[in-house]
Order: sequence, then C-alpha cells, then structure tokens
Amino acid sequence: MLSASLVLLSFITATPPATPSTAEQLRAVCTAQASDPRNPWALAHGITLEGRGFRARDGRLAAEVILGDFLRRDSTPQGRGLYFEPFAEDGTPVEPHPALQVKTLVLAGFPLSRKFQAAGGTVTVGALVEDLQRDFRVDLSRSPDGAWALDALGHVLAPGASFRNGAGETVRFDAVMDEALVTLERAHAELAEGMETGLAQVPKQKQGIYTHPCGGLHFFQAVASWARHPTVRKAWGGRMEAQVEVLVYRLGSEARQYEAALASSPQQRLPLLSQSLKFYGHFLETLGRYRQENGWQPTPAQQQAVTRAHQLLEATVRRLGESGAFQQMETLSRERPQLYLDLVGDACHAAHGLALWAPAKKR
Repeated sequence: MLSASLVLLSFITATPPATPSTAEQLRAVCTAQASDPRNPWALAHGITLEGRGFRARDGRLAAEVILGDFLRRDSTPQGRGLYFEPFAEDGTPVEPHPALQVKTLVLAGFPLSRKFQAAGGTVTVGALVEDLQRDFRVDLSRSPDGAWALDALGHVLAPGASFRNGAGETVRFDAVMDEALVTLERAHAELAEGMETGLAQVPKQKQGIYTHPCGGLHFFQAVASWARHPTVRKAWGGRMEAQVEVLVYRLGSEARQYEAALASSPQQRLPLLSQSLKFYGHFLETLGRYRQENGWQPTPAQQQAVTRAHQLLEATVRRLGESGAFQQMETLSRERPQLYLDLVGDACHAAHGLALWAPAKKR
C-alpha cells in the first residue's frame, strides 16, 4: 500500500482537468442541443456549425430529418409547391425566417443534385432553389426577412443572372443585390453618423438595423457575400468596406450598452448575456465569412476589433457558465423556451464564428 505521504504527493502533483475553451464549450452546447430530431430549426444551426455531415441524435443526417420529416408538398395547380411551415403545431420553430432551411443546405455545400426522401417522393436541393425562385419577391431586398433568401440565391447565381418568379416577373439579381446594399446602408445610417461624429455609442431603440432579426447580421452576411464577385466589388466601389467600418464601430457601441444594462438590471442577467452572445458570436461569424469568401484582409485596427470581440465573447460565455445557464438547458427548454432557443442558436453561430477565425491547422 502507498504511504499517506505518497498518496498526498500523488494528489498534489496530479494534473488538474483542463478547463474547456470557449469554442469547446459552445460547440458542446450546440451539438448536444441542436441534434434534437424534433427541432428542425435547431438541426439547421447544427449544420451551420458542423457542416453537412451533422447528425441528429437518432443517427440520421440532420438534413435528412429536416427534409424527410418537415418538408411539405402542395402539388395542386395553384398550390404552394415545396415549403416548410414557420412553426410546428406545438410551437417548435421549423422555418421562422423564409428560406432559412434552403440557405442552410446551400451554404453547407450540398450539391443541387443531392436527393432526399421527403413527403410525396424524392426532392433535390435544386428543386428547393427553384421553388425559392418561384416564390421570390423583389421587395425582399428591402425586407429584414429577406436575408436568408438573398444569401441562398447569392450562392447559386452569378452576376448577370436573372430568373422569372411565379408572378411572371423577371428578377435581375444584380439589381436585387444593389437594392439590398442600399437597404443595409440606410439601416446603418444612424450608426454611421454616430461613428463620423465620434459618439461613444448609438442607443439601441429598435430602429434601423435593430429592426432586423439578429440585429441585421444575417442581412449583412448576404450582402457582403455577393461582393465576393470581382465585378460586384468594382461596381460597388468602396461601399461594402464602409459598411464593415460601421460594423466595427458598432462593436464598441453595443458592448458599452450591454455592460451598462448588466450593471443596472441584474434581474435580467440571463437575457442580457444571451443578447451579448448573439451579437459577439454573429459579429465574428459575419467578418469571418467576409474574410473567407471575399479575401478580406483586416487593417490592424479592424483586427484589434476582432480580437476584442473574441475577448468579449469569452467573458460572456464565462458569465453564462457562472450563471448556470448551460447546466440548466433542459429546465430552460420547459420554463423559458425562447431563452433556451436563443442560447442554442447563438451558441452554434458563436462557435461557427470562432471556427472561422481559428488558425489553420498544420498538416
């Protein structure tokens, strides 16, 4: 038997368990909670993080569950074609934002020819895109809910492309995205003015970009992604780069407001931390996509903002852990379902944002 001193020495010198990194914590929350086959919205967020190989906890590919269990088909002459209901009968989100599911599948890299089993027979990703074009309205370029449709079509169409929608209108996608850039500029106008006049912050009062879901960052991603085409960048001049500067300014503006709110409203700690998680995670994801898709090289000041967003996200995740948020996800799903869904979706987006900025692994 070991002597008491040897046992004590062994205890003292044993390597303590490593604390999971922020990325590891967020990935764990995402993969555990987003794998529920009863929640297609959550499954889509798992795909956003893990890619097209992400599986539901019942073993099926998440994409197979989404299309096999939740895609609807109306083949009557004036019917809806292929579609998702916004919510299931029990309130579970399916596609609360138009085109969220097809955008997820397209950006995950599923070929348009990829077949899935669905209600009424097989369906391809290309058929979903065709239905999206049929239902497309040009005013989506001015709508906060247009982000997902714009992003999906922006990844399957090239500059100069056009198509006819179900109303018989010819949709010229360059013009649609030109208008979307104008929409983004208008939504950012108050923040841009605050930046130019040196204001420390512009209050969030459900105005401008704050009328958009997720603070307009999905809309920003869709517009910025279209600028990956050299002809688009040339036509737009430096307008997209100006919007990047507004987003960088916005980081400091919102961070100050979150800290002030946490200090003045401790009873709202979890919802405020959830909002912080949403913004910092989507911020990193947005600029990470811009760098990956467009070849953007941040200036030293912009890189400093990215580093700051990473630090703010780490602090937010640490506070959420101290509040027990991630440990009580099942309780939150029953008692505070919207907060639960926010934490799941935003954990996935934040983990994706961190992954986009992670150093490339050496082979």
